[in-house]
Amino acid sequence: MGPGALTKVLRQLPQMKDPKLIVGIDTSDDAGVYKLNDETALIQTVDFFPPIVDDPYQFGQIAAANSLSDVYAMGGRPVTAMNLVAFPVCRLPGEVLLEILRGGQAKVMEAGAVIAGGHTIEDSEPKYGLSVTGLVHPDKVWTNAGAREGDGLILTKAIGTGVLTTAARADMFAEGVTAAVESMKTLNRKAAEILQSFTVHACTDVTGFSLMGHMHEMAMASGLAAEVDSQALPFLTEARDAASMGLIPAGAYRNREHFAMVNINSEVPENVIDLCFDPQTSGGLLASLPQQEIAAALDALQQAGVTAASCIGRMKTAGRGEIHVY
Repeated sequence: MGPGALTKVLRQLPQMKDPKLIVGIDTSDDAGVYKLNDETALIQTVDFFPPIVDDPYQFGQIAAANSLSDVYAMGGRPVTAMNLVAFPVCRLPGEVLLEILRGGQAKVMEAGAVIAGGHTIEDSEPKYGLSVTGLVHPDKVWTNAGAREGDGLILTKAIGTGVLTTAARADMFAEGVTAAVESMKTLNRKAAEILQSFTVHACTDVTGFSLMGHMHEMAMASGLAAEVDSQALPFLTEARDAASMGLIPAGAYRNREHFAMVNINSEVPENVIDLCFDPQTSGGLLASLPQQEIAAALDALQQAGVTAASCIGRMKTAGRGEIHVY
C-alpha cells in the first residue's frame, strides 16, 4: 500500500461522532484530541516500527522520540506512555530488548512523562514504539488545518534521515549517519515550547510521508496551496551526497508517485527533489505562523539550540493542497 492507503480504508468505517472529539481522523492530523472539560483535553497517539539503526538503545530512543513528537505537534505536553513491543524471543537475547526499552525510557523521562505499562508480543522481527497520552488546553490545540494565506512555514529539523539510514546499511557516509541518528533521537520538546510563545496557526511533524506529503496534508486541510524555496531547505550533513549516489529508500519513490500535486521547477536539482520526498523518522515540526512573526520565532528557536530551524516557504491563496517548489 502507498501513502494514505490505510487512511482511505479506515475512512470507509462508519464515522463515530462525539462533540467532545476536537480532532479525529478527518484531516489526517498527528493525534486525536478529546475534551475532558473547559480546561483540559487529552491528546492520544500511537506509533511503532522495526529498527532503522543497529544499536538497540539508539533504536529505543528514536522510536520513543518519534512517538512523543505527535503530542508536541498538537501543542501539548506528554504525560504518560505505554510501551508497544514485538520481539523474536527465540532469535535475539533478552539483553537486546532491555536496551531498546532503556532507550525508550530515557526519552520518556527527558520529555517529563512516565511509562505506565505496555504490551509485548512475540514476532519474527523486533518492533518498538509508544502509545502516548498528552494534555493540552482545549483552546490551545494546534492542528494541521488552521494555516492562513500569507503565513510563513518554519521547519525545525533538517531533512534526510531516510537516505542516510539507507546509507548506513551500505556502511557509507558515516558522518551523515551520525548526524541523522542525533537528529532522530532529539525530542521536539524545545521547539514546541519556543513556538508556544508565537501565533501558531497550524502545525504537524514531518515523518514517513516526507516534507512534501505532510505539507500537502496541512495545505489541503487548511484549504490552501503552498510554495517552497528549495534553497532555504535545511539538509542533514551528507544527505545531498547520499541522494546523489542513489541511496534512496523505497518510500521516497512511493511518496513521489502519490503526492503528484507537487509541482517542482526544472532548475531544482534532482537530489533536492529526492530529499523533498524522503520519508523521515522523528523529523521536525512544520509550523505555519504569521509572516510578521517568522523572524522573531526563528531567532528564538536558534538561540534555544534548535539550530536547523528555517523558514522554507509560505502558504498561498486558496487551493486543495497544491505545492510549488522553486
